[in-house]
Amino acid sequence: FADDINNLMIQTPQGGYIPLGEIAHLNKAMSPASIVRRDGQKVVNVTAEVEPRRMIPAVITVLREEVFVDLQQQYPQVELGFRGRQASADDTMSSMQLYGSFSLLLIYMLLAIPFRSYSQPLLVMAIIPFGAVGAIAGHLMLGEDLSIMSIMGIVALAGVVVNDSLILIDFANKKREEGLTALQAIRQAGERRFRPILLTTLTTFGGLSPMVFETSRQAQFISPMAVSLGFGILFTTFVCLLFLPSLYLLLSNLTDKLQSKRQLAANTP
Repeated sequence: FADDINNLMIQTPQGGYIPLGEIAHLNKAMSPASIVRRDGQKVVNVTAEVEPRRMIPAVITVLREEVFVDLQQQYPQVELGFRGRQASADDTMSSMQLYGSFSLLLIYMLLAIPFRSYSQPLLVMAIIPFGAVGAIAGHLMLGEDLSIMSIMGIVALAGVVVNDSLILIDFANKKREEGLTALQAIRQAGERRFRPILLTTLTTFGGLSPMVFETSRQAQFISPMAVSLGFGILFTTFVCLLFLPSLYLLLSNLTDKLQSKRQLAANTP
């Protein structure tokens, strides 16, 4: 093939023909088998396999904060970015932030209607951040890495962990309507609803435990979501029984003081 190129006849300005090898020097060099372009720009793909896989977030951080910065300074015309799985993961995280915010707004609206209050739904939803803490603690205890499925489990956890606090606050509100003080109402709510809340949590965690502790390769995809749900529910149950009554008393005292001031202002001529 190289000889054919050297013997390729080239027409001269005088009208004659001469072999290409006599008027040009041909050098052999490597060239890409195909050229990929996106939006008119040439694309070069650089791939890598990271072992162990738990180091992938650290590698991505180094690439973004150090390697990409240095390359951008040396070659300003080059555009650097992630594609493939990492790009899909970034898109998924953006979608999760949007849908997660929408879910929290929807939960607030659904709680505000039966409570007929703007503040008590926030009281019930105050348990949600502790669910995320429990999910992360569960991953640390089991040596699991946080993944996209873990984040999905945390988002789904927001709609599950409010059940225990909803049961507790609803029972306390009914006792307040019967004439009990806030302290008496939340104390009875803790005593009467302790067993249902605990049983609900244990049965839910028990149902998720086969997926949480499964070590087979087939379960590795769904296991992070189960860990987020299981340990998040388990952790928030104790927070609900210990921390939420204090918040309920604080909110009740603040509400009672505001109502007293309004009544005093209304009765003052």
